[in-house]
This record gives sequence, C-alpha cells and structure tokens, in this order.
Amino acid sequence: MNNKASRRGIVQISEVANGLIDPVLAKRAGINTMLLGSWDEIAGTQFSDCTRPERISWPRRASEMAGEGGGHQPGVLTIACEGARALFLSHQQGEIIQRINGFFGFPAINQVRIVQKPVSQQSRHRARPRPLTGEAARHLDGLVEGIEGDALRAALKRLGTAVLGRRR
Repeated sequence: MNNKASRRGIVQISEVANGLIDPVLAKRAGINTMLLGSWDEIAGTQFSDCTRPERISWPRRASEMAGEGGGHQPGVLTIACEGARALFLSHQQGEIIQRINGFFGFPAINQVRIVQKPVSQQSRHRARPRPLTGEAARHLDGLVEGIEGDALRAALKRLGTAVLGRRR
C-alpha cells in the first residue's frame, strides 16, 4: 500500500477486506480472495455457475519434517460442483489445472478433487428498486441538482432511489 492514494489516507475497502480475509482463508483453506474473485475466468463459462473452489491441500514434505530446505510441491484443489456437472468437470480436469497454474504463475496444483454439493451463488441480479414518488423524489432531485456530470448524477440518483426506496 505504498501508492499515492494510500499516502493521502485513501484506502479502497477491498484492500482492507482482503487484508483481513486473506490470512483466514490461507490458514483454513489454502486459497485467497484473488482466486475466488477470478474463479469465473478460471472455470470458464461452462463451469463458473456450478462450481466453487473450496480448499487447496498442500502435501507435507519429508524434507520439511527433517529440517532440510526443500522445493515447492503442488497441492490438491478441492472443487465443489453441483450434481451431474461434476462428470463433465472431471473430464476437463487437465484444462482446469492448467488454468489454475497459469493464474498462480507456477505449478501450484497437480490434482483436482471434486465433491458434489450445492454451490450457493450470490444473486447476481437484484430486483430494481421501486421508483420514488412525492416528497422523497423531490428531496432526491434537490440533492443531486448541483452535480455537473450526467453520468455521476444518474449514478447518484440510482443509489438514492435504492436507499430511500427501501421498505421499512
């Protein structure tokens, strides 16, 4: 975080969140938020909606236990996959391993383990907020009135509609 923005005190929330989440994920599952965030590109359109990486199991090295310096050994990636799509995923294991190793930039994975289970996907399409009427619409128009850029004004108006239009 030595860039200009962090020197001025501006830090993206994703940097803060990743800084908190990555150590926990690395300790518990051997993966990081970068892998999770890039999973759609790694898995491809065929598997991005029905799979999720769960953990990477790194093998224990005999040299590590003996105290000698040893090289890196690739791990096993466990992928959760829904239903019958697991069969198709198993046929594409080689390609998935190549994509993951390309993502990491070194041979991090040499095997994929597939477990069949439901993959909870976050809702990608939320319902549009209901349009504001009456006093709330006039209030929002007054708030965004001084904004010069049309795109920024429209974005703020969408945000304001979503916030002010929430059902209590």
